[in-house]
This record gives sequence, C-alpha cells and structure tokens, in this order.
Amino acid sequence: MIERVGDRSPEGSPFPEARMAAPGAPWRWLALGFADMRAAPAASLFYGVVFAGMGAALLAAVGSAAVELALVTGFLLVAPFLSVGVYDLSRRRQQGEPPNLAPTLMAWKANAPALGFYALILALLLAVWIRVSVVVVALFFSSGAPMEHGVLAELASNLDGWIFMGAYAAAGAGFALLVFATSVVSIPMLLDRAAMDTITAMIASFAVLRLNFATMLLWAAIIVALMAVGYFTYFIGLVIVVPLIGHATWHAYRETVV
Repeated sequence: MIERVGDRSPEGSPFPEARMAAPGAPWRWLALGFADMRAAPAASLFYGVVFAGMGAALLAAVGSAAVELALVTGFLLVAPFLSVGVYDLSRRRQQGEPPNLAPTLMAWKANAPALGFYALILALLLAVWIRVSVVVVALFFSSGAPMEHGVLAELASNLDGWIFMGAYAAAGAGFALLVFATSVVSIPMLLDRAAMDTITAMIASFAVLRLNFATMLLWAAIIVALMAVGYFTYFIGLVIVVPLIGHATWHAYRETVV
C-alpha cells in the first residue's frame, strides 16, 4: 500500500505527492545509480572530475583556515544544485534516450527560473554558513582553526577540541537539515517538471522527508559518509562519489514522488 501526502492547487492541478519508500531503499538507489554510471561512465566521471577540481581549487585559493573548514563542510549545501547534469543523465537513460554528456551541460535550461532561484537560495545559505563557521572557530581558536595534517587527531586529543567539534557539528547539522529537507528531491523534480516553481518543489521535498524520515536519515548518513571518503582522499574520491550520489538521488526522487 502506498501512502501519499499532498493537496491540490485552487486551479485543480495536482500538487506533487510524496509516497513511502522501503526502509532499505537508499541501498537500492545506490545500486541503480551505479548502473547509471556504468551506462554513461565518461559523462558521469566528467562531472566527478569537475567537482573534485572545483573543491581543490576553492581550498587552494582561500587563505583563512576557518573559511577552508566552512567550504569543506558547506560543499554539501550546494552539491545538490551542482549535480543537475548528473540527474539529467539518469533522466535521459530512464526515458530511453542516449545518456550523452553534451545535452546535459545545458540541462538547467529546462526550468531555468526555478533552478536559478534555488541556486540563489543555496548561495545565500552557503554565505551565512561561512559566517557562522568563522564565528564558531573564533570562539574556540584565537589564531584560527588548526588545518595542518592530523587536525582531527589534534582536536580529539583535548577536551576543548571535543567541545569545538560538538559545537561545530551542532551548528552545521542545523544548516544541513534545512538544506536536506528542502532539496532531497526538489532539484531533480524541478529538472523533470519544467512548469514547477521552486517553493512548491521545496514543500514537496519536505513532505518526502516527513513521510520517510527514518529512510531519509539513512540516506543522509550514506551521503555524508561517501562525501567524507571524497574529502579524506584529497578530493580524488569525489570523482566517483559525487556522480554516484547524483544518479542515486534521481532514483530517490522517482521512487518517493508520485
């Protein structure tokens, strides 16, 4: 039995309805995403290389340790929008079209106003998060956060380090939950439905999270774990991790939205 959450607009057009997924669905999404990667390896890895290069370039260009820490964690906030091309690869394959790279480079044009507005929202959230991150670091480290090799070991070696990691994680979790709740399926939905607006997609995404809270928490944990692998391999792992998550997110959207 499929449980649905939704309403209808005054004009009678159906509001996007959320449906319940099985508790272990995220593992199936990953398997489907891996199948998409195998079907379009060159195009998928292209986006992975772009992500990895972008992350490395941003950190190389920033001199502040606190800002570097914010960018590393804030990358998760903007990654859903930057994966539009990956979603389009999965969409094309599902529709029986060739999953070629070239058409996906302009995929955002399918719903440019809504996707552009969402990109602006994410950019503003990232800017706020960078400021919050700098403030949290300044409260604990007068000379900036230690960013040299072995930073986690250094922080974990004393009580102040543990308190800092707890405070930083709590602050980051609030931003992450907000972005995850409103983007878990909204951006693939905006790509797939050209007439949809940003706010409607965000509300529908929140409905999906509410209906599948435990399943989506597992999905969020998997995403964080995979992204951590990418970071701790000096961004090399992002070449595979980011397109895999992007492809899987498309299948999460198709399974949880009617």
